[in-house]
Amino acid sequence: MIALEVEPVAKPRMTRRDKWAERPSVMRYRAFKDELLLALRAAGITDVAPRGVLRVRFTLPMPRSWPDKRRALMTGAPHATRPDVDNLVKALMDATLRDDSHIWMLGAEKVWGERGRIELLDSDP
Repeated sequence: MIALEVEPVAKPRMTRRDKWAERPSVMRYRAFKDELLLALRAAGITDVAPRGVLRVRFTLPMPRSWPDKRRALMTGAPHATRPDVDNLVKALMDATLRDDSHIWMLGAEKVWGERGRIELLDSDP
């Protein structure tokens, strides 16, 4: 398992206008891509999906407004609200892979945590 201390961001729906317009969701996604690529380079990772298999766990941060009791209860619990897991995977794959057509097996989950992070899990099918 390889843990990247990068807060996951979902891939936004983009148009041609987004090449020059600076919508907040697109700018947040672009910053995420840059941060993710730096973290991967620092970890020495060149391929997030060796052998065409990608298994990933997204940890999304809990709201600061949650009390400590709820935080303790929800740490590691499934994250069943937005952003959708498929949009998180799309953001990861688009940021790291030139061509994702070689991916034949995909496993993804999203859970609550104190800090956002992306864990690349062992890719044994």
